[in-house]
Amino acid sequence: MTFGLTPEQTELARAVRRFAEGELAAGALDRAHSREYPWALAAQLSDMGMLGITIPEADGGVGGTLMDAVITIQELAMVCPKSADVVQAGNFGPIRTFAEFASPAQKKRWLPDLLAGKKLIALGMSEPDAGSAVTELKSTAREDGDGYLVNGSKVFSTHSPHADLFLIYVRFGPGINGIGSVLVERGTPGFTVGNPAPFMSGEEWCPLYFEDCRIPAENLLLGEGGFKKQISGFNVERIGNASRALALGRHAYEVARRHTMERTQFGRPLCEFQGLQWKFSEMIVKLESAQMLLYRAARDGDENGLPSAFNTAAAKLACNEAGFDVANAAMQAMGAYGYSSESLVEYCVKRTRGWQIAGGSIEMLKNRIAEHVFERRFSQRPC
Repeated sequence: MTFGLTPEQTELARAVRRFAEGELAAGALDRAHSREYPWALAAQLSDMGMLGITIPEADGGVGGTLMDAVITIQELAMVCPKSADVVQAGNFGPIRTFAEFASPAQKKRWLPDLLAGKKLIALGMSEPDAGSAVTELKSTAREDGDGYLVNGSKVFSTHSPHADLFLIYVRFGPGINGIGSVLVERGTPGFTVGNPAPFMSGEEWCPLYFEDCRIPAENLLLGEGGFKKQISGFNVERIGNASRALALGRHAYEVARRHTMERTQFGRPLCEFQGLQWKFSEMIVKLESAQMLLYRAARDGDENGLPSAFNTAAAKLACNEAGFDVANAAMQAMGAYGYSSESLVEYCVKRTRGWQIAGGSIEMLKNRIAEHVFERRFSQRPC
């Protein structure tokens, strides 16, 4: 897929694919099914300049573009889907918010190890009663001398079993303007990381508990009034989510395509049956259509600093649905081979299903798109 790429970006795609095929193909299946975070892989990807692609060179990053990060994720995922997760963690989500808003002292303290693949940062946003309605969060941070006391709990925090640093959304006061964030290190007194629980994909998360957890003032990331700044970063986060969803759908498509060309039934290759021909025709159209929306959102972000809410919502919706639909269809085309854990196709199905929920559910994205269509805000809260 080269439409819309510059010669330099096309060469980047080729270079990443060569690296992946030469260094990551062996062990890709084992990495995908391992519950352990692949620290050695993270260090290797860091050495290749694949962590911090979108972070400025002055902060220790590569100083590249969103499109560069999208290309890297997609090319890695075609060979080793787990590697795409590591690059996501090193470019999007909480690390991006941290790099954008952290003080020079905070960056100096934590960013080098995060970019080297030696440490992970996790996001604590969702709460038992505040998922999509994140502004209803109840966790608080109260000034206490030269620091803050944090109380509350968080759920569904990606990478929480392995993270060393947590970016926690908290309430300093009432209303949206009362929401901001703090940084909490694992092991801080009053901060408990609960027992891990698995998602359907095999990924694990831990509940986070704060009981008079005292953090120093220098661990404040964004105080009161910081919520809108933080949430604007989700337009970038959604590009990372969309990239992986589409990439894993394409990975499953390629595995199934090769399978149907090689596998014979009733004396004929599977690809000669019209039912499968139509299925694969539908699959490739979904992938290519979603790819265009993803590239548009990434380019919008590169040209304007942040991609628009509409472009990212449209890209994530299209990529989430295409990724899952294609991976699911690929599994069906492969039959028991696709359903078996000996193939990465079933892994792709489970992972793409989760991204329809994470980072803004597809229903919430449709609400955002409708607001663009009708040029008005639709509140989901009761009147």
